[in-house]
Amino acid sequence: MSFVTYAQDWTESESKDVRKIRAQRVDRFLKREFPKARIALKYGTNIQLLAAVVLSAQCTDKKVNEVTEELFKKYKIASDFASANPEKFEKEIRPTGFYKNKAKNIIASCKIIQEKFGGKLPRTMEEILTLPGVARKTANVVLGNAYGVTEGIAVDTHMIRINQKLGFSEHSDPVKIEKDLMEIIPKKDWFGYTYRIIEYGRKVCPARHKKCNCEVYKIR
Repeated sequence: MSFVTYAQDWTESESKDVRKIRAQRVDRFLKREFPKARIALKYGTNIQLLAAVVLSAQCTDKKVNEVTEELFKKYKIASDFASANPEKFEKEIRPTGFYKNKAKNIIASCKIIQEKFGGKLPRTMEEILTLPGVARKTANVVLGNAYGVTEGIAVDTHMIRINQKLGFSEHSDPVKIEKDLMEIIPKKDWFGYTYRIIEYGRKVCPARHKKCNCEVYKIR
């Protein structure tokens, strides 16, 4: 039994082939609306990117950028983070929430990167998923932005909410939603689709819109 609320009832009965066509029409619309959609987190190095994405869990990108503006003046490469004093680092990232786990995972990840990967951010999904606290969403964001590597689709809260309403997935598990989207979105669009949906969620269809009549949900 599905507990997902679709914006349009007809999405429940469409075939996968029809859904695939509709998904591509939706994405064409999003490309026109948000042609420059990209990651909002600010960073200078690939390791800083990893840290910023970890910090963004349960925290706004705006708040993360406020914290990292000072943080990244001190921590730039893997060895900087790996040698950080845990208690001091916790205080430095505290405004992002869940700071104890985030500090532990960032420091531990950078130690592994330093020891096993020569200080360089891993380049594959298999390798990056060995880092503490890194799941598929983080891995997809980091690999895509650092190396242009696309092995999946990053699914955050905007992606969950809007793709459910679009009828592109009836699941709430990000991994299952990712699988559903990978079947209907062309691989060449996997990376950008996430950021276009995020922009739409932020600027047009925020979570507070309980009864939504947004244009994107009417596309057939």
